[in-house]
Amino acid sequence: MNKLLLPLVMLLAGCSFIPPFERPAAPVPEQWPSKVGAGETAPPGDWSAYFADPQLQKLIAAALEHNRDLRIAVARVEEARALAGIARADRFPTVDVGLQQQAAKLPGDLNTSGQSVISRRYDANLGIAAFELDFWGRVASLETAARANFFASEFAQRAFRLSLIADVAGSYYSLAELAARLQLAEATLKSRADSRRLIEQRRDVGLATDLDFLAADGAYQNARAETANLARQRAAAENALRLLVGNDPGAVLPAPNFIFPEIAVGLPSDVLLNRPDVLAAEQKLIAANANIGAARAAFLPKIALTATAGTASRALSGLFGGGSGAWSFVPLLRWPLFDAGRSAANVDLAEVRKNIAVAEYEKAIQQAFREVADLLAAREHYTAQLQALEAAEQAQTTRLKRVEQRHFGGVSSYLELLDAQREQFAAQQAVLATRRALAATAAGFYKAIGGS
Repeated sequence: MNKLLLPLVMLLAGCSFIPPFERPAAPVPEQWPSKVGAGETAPPGDWSAYFADPQLQKLIAAALEHNRDLRIAVARVEEARALAGIARADRFPTVDVGLQQQAAKLPGDLNTSGQSVISRRYDANLGIAAFELDFWGRVASLETAARANFFASEFAQRAFRLSLIADVAGSYYSLAELAARLQLAEATLKSRADSRRLIEQRRDVGLATDLDFLAADGAYQNARAETANLARQRAAAENALRLLVGNDPGAVLPAPNFIFPEIAVGLPSDVLLNRPDVLAAEQKLIAANANIGAARAAFLPKIALTATAGTASRALSGLFGGGSGAWSFVPLLRWPLFDAGRSAANVDLAEVRKNIAVAEYEKAIQQAFREVADLLAAREHYTAQLQALEAAEQAQTTRLKRVEQRHFGGVSSYLELLDAQREQFAAQQAVLATRRALAATAAGFYKAIGGS
């Protein structure tokens, strides 16, 4: 029997119960949809090179240093690193040095002398306690899973870092839009106040009607309301940006502007495999794959060793004397025979979790592809939209000048002038909003493509 058992154990010891890992094929096309670019270009560089605005660079640098959520993400990485270190330590024996005294008193009625006896024993030893010989790779599988989880947390932290950079840039561009719109609204409010005063003077001398004055007063009050609304939105945007940056809430933010980078087109879709969130999903898949090996190994016997070597003596003075050497060796073989299906259920659970990890990995790639494709398409259409709106703004500005000439020449009514002013104001606001949206695509692209 022993002759058959030993070769079987040696054969099983050379087996690996971890399924071979194969990266699933990317479930997306190799190129982006048509009309968003062709050919290949390099991914964006470092954020400081991608975002050329010096004011924005200062804000991003401050956010990377002070943002509390980023600090939490970094701490999560250190937590996963420590857990991986614990799992790795399980592959090596733990060696302890022990110093022990045992003292006991035996009553007289329990020994032949009739007198109570005090016995003492002193031990000093170097030992290994319950070290598992990892013949089947169970402990190694758990270490592989822990290491993959650590890498997944590190990639997740990098993904959050990219999100933070993109969020700071997006908030900065939103603040730039609101600052420009507020400045435009304040100029419009001043213009409406001047028109209201002029119409009032003309009404007093009979050159304008009460209807003209009411129209001018309504336009002035609407401009006041819009100015207050934009001031509120700008304050909220400043607070949101301060929260992202993590600085003193009372800190003065730099004056924002619309210096935003160009988006490189034509990137092949396989660059998405280097996105941090995709890499994190891949590491989680590796961990799930390794857990299958650990679950399968639970069917096989576990061999653990406990051994000590040192000295023992009845008296402390003789602990290291001649003839006091002592040792013990306790090997343990434990083979599971019946566990009501627990081990089989653990294997099923590990395999199901791997299937979930595969689906999550594929979903991460599909999501990444969609984000980039959406941003590239948005850039193309926002560019065309901005060109049309800028032309419309120019047309409305020209129209307003001519209507003003006609109105003060007595040819047209004030209502026509007011309508031209409203149209110009709306066109200017639309240009600013679209310019911000175009800038936001550039900020989002840096995150979507995975940074540098």
